Amino acid sequence: MAKPTRVALLDIGEMYAKEYQLFWNVPSETLATMPAYGVLIDHQDGLFLYDTGLDIDLYKQTFGADVAYAKQAPEQTLHAQLKLLGLTPGDVTHVINSHYHLDHCGGNKHCHNATTICHACELEALVSPEPFEAFAYTDRSFLPELPGEPTLDMYTPYFETLRGDQEIAKGLHLFETPGHTAGHYSMMVELPGRRPMLFTGDACYAQRGLDMMAIPSAHVDPVKGYKSLARLIRDALPSAAHWPFAPSGL
Repeated sequence: MAKPTRVALLDIGEMYAKEYQLFWNVPSETLATMPAYGVLIDHQDGLFLYDTGLDIDLYKQTFGADVAYAKQAPEQTLHAQLKLLGLTPGDVTHVINSHYHLDHCGGNKHCHNATTICHACELEALVSPEPFEAFAYTDRSFLPELPGEPTLDMYTPYFETLRGDQEIAKGLHLFETPGHTAGHYSMMVELPGRRPMLFTGDACYAQRGLDMMAIPSAHVDPVKGYKSLARLIRDALPSAAHWPFAPSGL
């Protein structure tokens, strides 16, 4: 009998932004709280972790020591959250990054036994980002220390780059949802006896974003971002429980 898939949500800190930063063309100065989270999937094929949250020290180095945009308590570190489940980062077999902005990959470096899975376009963007998004790609702490410009082939066997929609393990689906970044992946997990769980990453911050069809204001391609929202509604949401975390999800 196959081992049942189980899902745990890891609380890895929180961030703050004005609503106009979350929803494009929505002129609201209201301050919103966004969770920095990870999704742990205990699967018969391994222990998968979708996003690893932020490294608060690197975040402060990037934005300033007195930054008020994020916080992370000691109990919100990746180590502490996994310890609650009787696990360590070394137990994780696969890290799946929705994208490589620094609030989604801060714990990658601690998962030293894991294969990192990402969209090929996202790894390319990390290595050579557009000037306007370079600050978001400042966390490269999990990359091999290689001289010169690294190439994708140099990351194997610990990096697995994908393109297109993929079922990376039975019932574990990645959906291409570009727009916020060039290689963004959302994830759906099929579970026995209940609706699947859909994790939209930064393709959609909140239910309100879907209701308004408002893409995140931080984006590299607004047309692709809008089409990604549309495909989530058309292809994924009819069968899945929506999980971008109200009032807003990172």
